[in-house]
Amino acid sequence: MIIAHRRWGKDDVVLHRTACAAMERQGNYWHCLPEYAQGRKAIWQAINPHSGKRRIDEAFPQEIRKRTVDQEMFIEFVNGSTWQVIGSDTYDRLVGSTPAGIAFSEYALANPACWDYFRPMLAENGGWAIFISTVRGRNHFWKLGELAKDSPDWFYVNQTVNDTDVFSKEQLEQERSEMHKLHGEDEGEARFRQEYLNDPAAALPGSYYGKYFSKLEDQGRICSVPWDSRFPVTTAWDLGIGDSTAIWFAQQIGNEVRILDYYEASGVGLEHYAKVVKEKPYVYADHLWPHDVEASDIGSGLTRRETLSAFGLRGTTLPRTSVEDRINAVRSMLPICLFEEAATKRGADCLRQYQREWDEKLHDFKSRPKHDWTSHAADAFGYLCQGIRPVKSGPTKQRARTGYANQF
Repeated sequence: MIIAHRRWGKDDVVLHRTACAAMERQGNYWHCLPEYAQGRKAIWQAINPHSGKRRIDEAFPQEIRKRTVDQEMFIEFVNGSTWQVIGSDTYDRLVGSTPAGIAFSEYALANPACWDYFRPMLAENGGWAIFISTVRGRNHFWKLGELAKDSPDWFYVNQTVNDTDVFSKEQLEQERSEMHKLHGEDEGEARFRQEYLNDPAAALPGSYYGKYFSKLEDQGRICSVPWDSRFPVTTAWDLGIGDSTAIWFAQQIGNEVRILDYYEASGVGLEHYAKVVKEKPYVYADHLWPHDVEASDIGSGLTRRETLSAFGLRGTTLPRTSVEDRINAVRSMLPICLFEEAATKRGADCLRQYQREWDEKLHDFKSRPKHDWTSHAADAFGYLCQGIRPVKSGPTKQRARTGYANQF
């Protein structure tokens, strides 16, 4: 685990370490970026400004290579080992692979599900993983760091600009001043503290909900949240086609919304999600579905709402709304939410990281959200905030008899 400030040389260190590992042990080695499309610019074609040479040519000289496949960003070495650039956004396409080592670059921005996917492979193979990044709030990278620094099984280092001589005091003051001028004092300072001081409390630039989650954590509202069986549960869905489907489970009790659970999967049909929902112990008040639940399946001719109904789920189709409306609804409801820390970890990480898309040309954030691994959870939570309705107190069994909740 290497938490280090900007320009520390994280990728260079890891590339050279991987080169050594590939010679010491024959195996497959990967360098994982948050998105596969980033790999060519950030790693494959990146130039070391101090030497003027490509980083991969410095780390993997021609003398140890057998062949190089530019299109696949793949290198085979003379001893049979291989190295390749991959992305956390396409991790599940690497079926059947047996990596000996994986470097997760800018892991704070990566899909954390990729580590859950690769971890058993490395354990079985006696492999290793290196995580490198600047911080991006108290997200999955920060939490992994908290685990690593107290574990004898991990190597851990956290270095800010105060721990190295990469920048002079004058350079840092100029950088801070320019960030303030470009992004405003508050966001500029947050960027500086995040990039150079490894401050997890600094708001994630471009994040829609980062500051809200910081307040929830400070208030102890991300914790162990009990399910109260006297009250029904509402689910809210984002339905993917050939993509992830996300489901939130929530209870509204008085002026408080308890976020009890989160589920996400991909590559499975609606029957799978219906089964997951029905196997929970809850009695349901409603299932909130986006407008596209009314879309018809080409094969069966049935709408997805009709298919879900056939599997025993009846719910409410929400009207079509803009993403801005959903974001505003979330911002309004988050202050009264309690998140069950363990069961909603994946979903909460998505909400923390949900952010505006960056414009490389204008060097500023666009007005629309970035579509990545966080989008499905964020959209589903937006539907929840738009569709959930206050409930009266009283036993759920009584509600069920009066037809308020669906029982299975």
